[in-house]
Amino acid sequence: MKRRIDSKNFYFSILFFAFVISFTSAKAQYLWNSDSAFRAGTPNSGRIWGYVFGDLFYKSHSDSLNRGGNNQYTNVKQSTNQFQFRRIYIGYDYNITKKFSTEFLLAAEDDFTSGDLLQNNKFTPYIKFANLRWHDLLFKGNDLVFGLQPTPAFPYVTENLFSYSRPIERTITDIRRTPSFDFGLGLQGRFNTPDKSVIYGYDLLVANGTSAKPQTLSGNVYKWFYGDAFVGLLNRKLIIDFYADYQRQNWVMGDHGHAARQMNKLAVVWVDKKFTIGTEGFINGLTQCEVGTNATTKDTLDGRSTGISFYAHANIIQTKLRVWFRYDIYNPNTKYDNTTYTKYAALYTVSTSYEPNNKERFLSFGLDYSPINNVHVMPNIWYNKYIGQQANLTGSAAHDHDLVWRMTFYFTFGKLFQNPSYSYYPFTH
Repeated sequence: MKRRIDSKNFYFSILFFAFVISFTSAKAQYLWNSDSAFRAGTPNSGRIWGYVFGDLFYKSHSDSLNRGGNNQYTNVKQSTNQFQFRRIYIGYDYNITKKFSTEFLLAAEDDFTSGDLLQNNKFTPYIKFANLRWHDLLFKGNDLVFGLQPTPAFPYVTENLFSYSRPIERTITDIRRTPSFDFGLGLQGRFNTPDKSVIYGYDLLVANGTSAKPQTLSGNVYKWFYGDAFVGLLNRKLIIDFYADYQRQNWVMGDHGHAARQMNKLAVVWVDKKFTIGTEGFINGLTQCEVGTNATTKDTLDGRSTGISFYAHANIIQTKLRVWFRYDIYNPNTKYDNTTYTKYAALYTVSTSYEPNNKERFLSFGLDYSPINNVHVMPNIWYNKYIGQQANLTGSAAHDHDLVWRMTFYFTFGKLFQNPSYSYYPFTH
């Protein structure tokens, strides 16, 4: 669904960003480009940062049933070609003191089938991050974060380790719209052993579950609970990450009134200067979140969605030329019963992310040419196959696909967003 943003909100965002910058002292302005000063927590130090990626794409084949829901190229007609941005970030980080820092980010994303558009369809930013961090609260390494912030779901770990995830395609849980950012109160712990061969930590967050949108207060209000724990072993080359979340979807009296979603996710990744290889898989329990129908029956049912993503990238010519590969296997409902029910439908907020009637197989591979640090030119292929789960399907209803050929352009500035981010920011900061 498109985010429609009126002109007043757009200009407010720009003015607010300008105020943040102008409010800083002359000393902070001098230190804008001093990343080392900012990372050291020097009071009144700040940095402007951002990144951009977009493509020239050509869609050579379209799924005949227009499946895919939240996928990038659903609703894009076959034989369409276009220059387009998929993300523009501009942010500002600022150290108030060694104990307190802030983060602010404007983002404009996905400017075609769904994206951030003014009423006249012009591309526009919205406020994505605005938070205050209290460093080393109670003990060293433990931070309290309040405001709009990245969630524990994937932004801090797999999205950075699988370096081409976001410029090419969202992670497997991000495609299903597990929030990448949310408004709430978080607690983050980051620790090293004395010899720094092992790194470990946690990330806990209670938030609205509505990302940048205010919560609707006229109806039921259900918070989203996130939790993540990770460890980096063998000189931080073997990373193991476990994530879980929970959110009620409906909670009223009755046989089918208690509905909820609950995800568990595990990632195992080997990170090296020459190559990275790993996998990330999830199980999402969708309690009383689906409806099965046939000619005479309509039943509210439990669902269970599963997905696993395999990823690798490697250097061909040092950091100048790399190759990557990714393959996802996704099943929206392992409890699908096509002998009893002719069709399924999802309920509540999971309906846009876990359409239950079609399995998917996603494939992406390509090259990354980096003429200088932080500039990337990436020819790549984007392919998604749909497999219908209903009984007695034939032809394209049983199997069809989307296929897109792309030349992706990606550049960054002011922050550690190189590919791959070997330090898996921000754990070693």
